[in-house]
Formats: sequence, C-alpha cells, structure tokens
Amino acid sequence: MSENRSGMAVGFTFFAAVMMIMIGMFHAIAGLAAIIHDAFYTTPSEYLFNWNPSTWGWIHLILGIVVLLAGFGLFTGAVWARTVGVIIALISAIVSFAWLPYYPIFALVLIAIAVIIIWALTAHGRDITSDAM
Repeated sequence: MSENRSGMAVGFTFFAAVMMIMIGMFHAIAGLAAIIHDAFYTTPSEYLFNWNPSTWGWIHLILGIVVLLAGFGLFTGAVWARTVGVIIALISAIVSFAWLPYYPIFALVLIAIAVIIIWALTAHGRDITSDAM
C-alpha cells in the first residue's frame, strides 16, 4: 500500500541531489585546475587562509569527490543521506567562503548553491521516505 507523498518533497530532494553532483564536479574541477597549474588562482596577501593554491586544489578535489558521492546517496531517499547532504553542503559553503579571495564569483556561486541545497533538504525532509524515490 502506497502512502500519499508530497511531489514537491520528492522534487526538491532530486533537485538537491543533482545540485550536489554538480557542485561536486565544480569543486573537483577547481581543485584539478589548482593542482595542475598553480598560477591559475591569484594568491591574496595578508589573508588568514593564505595557503598554497595546490593545497586549496587538494582540498577542493577531495571535497568535490565527497559532495559528488553524497549527491548520489541522496537518490536513495534515506534519512541518513539527507543528513549527510546537509552537513556536506554546509562544509562546502564554509570552504567556499574561506576560498573567496582566490576566486570570488565562483566561490559565491558555490555558496549560493550550497544554501539552496540545505534549504531543499530541510524544507520537505519529513515528507519523503526511501519508497518515494
């Protein structure tokens, strides 16, 4: 017997999953760009997180892979996947904020998408179970 589930909840969860896969790829590409070509990003002077661009590259590459995997996990519809998705999106936003002086517009886009993901996963999380996906 099937329960009546909110189509909007399912849609927002799918949207969040696709967005997480997308920003995971964005983080990974940004990381690879920094690892392969150190001079691609400008290095700000006098900044708290003034790390070598290749260090930022490894951070973004690893974070990108984790975000990508969390995005695929959201397709299961499990509560743990939504919880992990919110935590990983929060970490993505914090890392993007710390990376802001290196590539400002791209960092702002990543922060905005992470906020949208967090909203999508928390606004209708109760309305969906793994059967709906």
